[in-house]
Amino acid sequence: FSHYNHLSAQLPIDPATGKILAGCIKEQTAQCLSNIKAIVESIGHVMDDIVKVNIQLGNIADLDAVNTIYTKFFPGYLPARTVIGVSELPAGALVQIDAVMSNAESTPPQA
Repeated sequence: FSHYNHLSAQLPIDPATGKILAGCIKEQTAQCLSNIKAIVESIGHVMDDIVKVNIQLGNIADLDAVNTIYTKFFPGYLPARTVIGVSELPAGALVQIDAVMSNAESTPPQA
């Protein structure tokens, strides 16, 4: 059987400043996905190992803009996805993204 790792929710935090990126929805989406990509690659995986993505949007009307950026981060296929509109996100962020990744080796993740 296969095991999955849940990557914690990522806000559009700029790692250089530790603060929410003060940008538009496209810039914040790119920052969230860049943060996820950095985590995925730091444990020896690639974005195509992600099997499920959850996106929370402060304004559901931003979905088209999010999709423009989202598709650029998945070179092989687009993973299953849930998108919901929420009334508010932490620290005034416009978007929050979390992901579920297959470990792809059918072995338990190492602590």
